[in-house]
Amino acid sequence: MGFFQDAFIYLLAAVIAVTVSHRLGLGSVLGYLFAGIAIGPVLGIVAGAETETVKHFAEFGVVIMLFLIGLELEPQMIWRMRWQLLGLGGLQVVLTTATLTAAAMAVGFAWQTALVIGMTLALSSTAIVLQTLNEKGWMRSRGGQSAFSVLLFQDIAVIPMLALLPLLAVGDPIAIDPGNAADPAHHGSLLDGFPGWFQTLVIVATIAFIILTGRFLVRPAFRLIAASQMRELFTAAALLIVVSTALLMDLVGVSAALGAFLAGVVLSTSEYRHAIESDIEPFKGLLLGLFFISVGAGIDFGLLFSEFFLIIGIALGIILVKALVLLALAGIFRLPWQDTWMFGLGLAQAGEFAFVLFGFAGSSGAIAGSLVEILILAVAVTMLLTPLLFILFERYVAPRTLTETNRPADDIPEPGTVVIAGVGRVGQIIARLLMAENYKIVVLDHDPNLVERMRQTGVHSYYGDATRPDLLEAAGLGEAEVLVAALDDQDQQTALVRHVAEHFPKCRIVARAFDRHHLYELEKAGAHAIEREAFEGALMLGRRTLRELGLHPFRAEQKVRAFRRHDMQTVDVLREYWAGGVGKKYLTAVRERLDELMQVMRSDRLAGKNLPDREWTPPRGEDAER
Repeated sequence: MGFFQDAFIYLLAAVIAVTVSHRLGLGSVLGYLFAGIAIGPVLGIVAGAETETVKHFAEFGVVIMLFLIGLELEPQMIWRMRWQLLGLGGLQVVLTTATLTAAAMAVGFAWQTALVIGMTLALSSTAIVLQTLNEKGWMRSRGGQSAFSVLLFQDIAVIPMLALLPLLAVGDPIAIDPGNAADPAHHGSLLDGFPGWFQTLVIVATIAFIILTGRFLVRPAFRLIAASQMRELFTAAALLIVVSTALLMDLVGVSAALGAFLAGVVLSTSEYRHAIESDIEPFKGLLLGLFFISVGAGIDFGLLFSEFFLIIGIALGIILVKALVLLALAGIFRLPWQDTWMFGLGLAQAGEFAFVLFGFAGSSGAIAGSLVEILILAVAVTMLLTPLLFILFERYVAPRTLTETNRPADDIPEPGTVVIAGVGRVGQIIARLLMAENYKIVVLDHDPNLVERMRQTGVHSYYGDATRPDLLEAAGLGEAEVLVAALDDQDQQTALVRHVAEHFPKCRIVARAFDRHHLYELEKAGAHAIEREAFEGALMLGRRTLRELGLHPFRAEQKVRAFRRHDMQTVDVLREYWAGGVGKKYLTAVRERLDELMQVMRSDRLAGKNLPDREWTPPRGEDAER
């Protein structure tokens, strides 16, 4: 097929499968994998050679992903993670390698072959795990950060593994190319044939060159490019950084993904970090999607069915062994219980580097070709099962770990006049304000670490799920005057308000809304007073912006008041059009209100600059407001 036909088929499959997958709550990764299976083994639209071509192109998405991750991590942050990186990541690789090597030797493999299998299968899928953690919003949790530390150490560990594989050769090299699916960095090096000490010296020099170039050359170059105000040139420069770094590391035989990560870390303190990230983020998403499609399309169902029980047994064995090791490490490092299960189930698969390492092991004679094909298929099966494991965790494990198998909810000795559900960034401020006014408050939250920190500051905080009816009763909601609903989860927030409105009608409900639509949902659920969490803060920032632009503080305040009055009216006007969703009439009304706002602000600007405002007295000096 031609290029445009291939592009049409892959993109159409991605759009359909991912849309359906999202509607079913399965996530995008599983949708991409199903799309690949549909156009490959099931319908036979794409063949093996075409799949490999797309795979080699799409593998660049993994490189871009590591670059973007590096942009988010400043060097100081990596230094703070050093114990977790070396301890948790290092122990995972060592213990998993030892366990799988012992298992392979137990079934009759030579120790050299067993070690190749153990090392390779110890690695997890950076692409799938990080994509899912970011998609689900789990990256900032302790489990997400621990998973990232392990994945980063695994990427680093690929380098010595590649150096070790030729030394473990037990047979004749074989001419196979089983996919090489993860990283374009391992297809030969300019340093092949040189002594190991020389190769190490060149690699260290290359890394130093990337760091120095990024700090002293790339940043001034971006300043010049940004001055041209050509967006496409800035995007091209960002991609050039990724490609050139990957190419350089490829030439010296180091992981291109690791090199891109290093370049991202170097630029993480740059003032252009966010601009670079926003420019190349779309490329990462599309290329990773193509990579997952190519993995699904490359599954050999003929071999799978002929060796079904063997391959499925190997895949399930890999997941079981790795999960047990990960769960044990999570216990040693004292991860919270829900993070322990996320960590254990999320990293239990084999990774995309297995395609590279098994291919290299086969070509160097370290492992037999027939075994390579079976192991690669088992790896693909574990990757296919990973999104299902995340779904299992999200739907069945997480709710139980939060409410049942985790520590029991705290006993609440005395009820409060005010019950605050959620002690995040909003709840903490409200709690301090009410305590300063000597109100008796009870704070509920399901984060034990946050509850403990609030207790240390003197806030009466208790661990527990604020949506549980029994805990609400124990907190004294039947006698409390006010419930402050400040949960971080929008759906839980609405459900809490609905429950309290139905079962505790005497209690007034003050709720935090995420946006205008959520405000309508909370009104419908029964809240008595609602504030959008970012609205007033955004207005204050807007006022400060107007002042920085030269507007007199009095006029800036007038502008903000006019905007606030109009927005409050807009909330009332749009309520009747909302009716539970965003429809055509609602969008039309939004556009009309926006046009009206422009007219109001324009009329205010033309009406004069010194009109009095009875609600506010102008400051005497420039800093009187501060």
